[in-house]
Amino acid sequence: MTAGMNGARGLMRRWLTPAMLVSFVAFGTMPLWIEAVGLYQYLGVEMMVWVIFALAVNLLLGYTGLPSFGHGAFLGIGAYAFGITQFELAANLWLALAGAVVVTAVLGGLVAAVISHRRGIYFALMTIAIAQIFFFVASKWTDVTGGEDGLLNIARLPADFAVVSFSLQSNEALYYFCFAAYVLLVLFLWRLVHTPFGRVIQAIKQNDQRVAFLGYNVFLYKWVVFTLSCAISGLAGGLFAMAQEGAYIQIMSLQWSGIAILMVLIGGGFVSFWGPVVGVLLYFVARDVLGAYTETWLLWFGLMFVILVMFKPDGLAGIWQDLMRRLDGRAATATGRTGLLAVFWR
Repeated sequence: MTAGMNGARGLMRRWLTPAMLVSFVAFGTMPLWIEAVGLYQYLGVEMMVWVIFALAVNLLLGYTGLPSFGHGAFLGIGAYAFGITQFELAANLWLALAGAVVVTAVLGGLVAAVISHRRGIYFALMTIAIAQIFFFVASKWTDVTGGEDGLLNIARLPADFAVVSFSLQSNEALYYFCFAAYVLLVLFLWRLVHTPFGRVIQAIKQNDQRVAFLGYNVFLYKWVVFTLSCAISGLAGGLFAMAQEGAYIQIMSLQWSGIAILMVLIGGGFVSFWGPVVGVLLYFVARDVLGAYTETWLLWFGLMFVILVMFKPDGLAGIWQDLMRRLDGRAATATGRTGLLAVFWR
């Protein structure tokens, strides 16, 4: 019986962590308190979508060391695929989301097949070039994408579970749908990066040549990670299309790809699974709180990024971990026991 209880506890530790539970509680209750702090319900939807997208970017950048500076293109492709599936095949939420994920994964897989053998700056430059190609196609293929005007009138389709159906017309309802997607994605990615596969991609970030010498197919691992990241970006794009009730080429621009990278780096994606989440929250708080006082809020956000890069490249998560290590050290000195605070946000 004791062995069974220990096994159950071990299973819980592998699937659920204190930081994970904190994020679930904080995001799960956000619609209840977001207006009380002077914000608005739609902001919560935006945050959820961008958290999902930032987690996709961090899978590439933070865990595999692959800098994709054109990943916003796949966010846009997911949005367009969601709308086109809805208009051309069937107005069904699950089919439209599947279309967004599958189309983005297929295109991402094709791109990965071309660029996965590149490293460093050459990989980054190729992602920029390919993103610009997608942006150009979306802007000129007006019969399909609507060009500069975008793909309009995308509906917030109901979540139909056969026996019961939930309307997603309100921002609060759509938020909880996005939150459910976030919970499932976090559970999946947390387990993925803590499997042997996850350890291999983290080794690739450190030195892909050594990983190749050990007998691993580095190209295949990069291809899988890039394709998976694109599929998750497609999911975020589909949710974003529902949120905005349209798909627009602006989110495919290099500007939004760069902002996603900033979110990951400022949050501390290189040292923490939760770095992207922290970075997204900081960005939207800066945009809506600082933006209420000054039009130059992005300047201050950029200065914060410069300071962090210069003095603490590990980002906010790195600052937190250093602080907790100091507190752990003091607790260990006082009690003779090793503290656990430093690993809380890993």
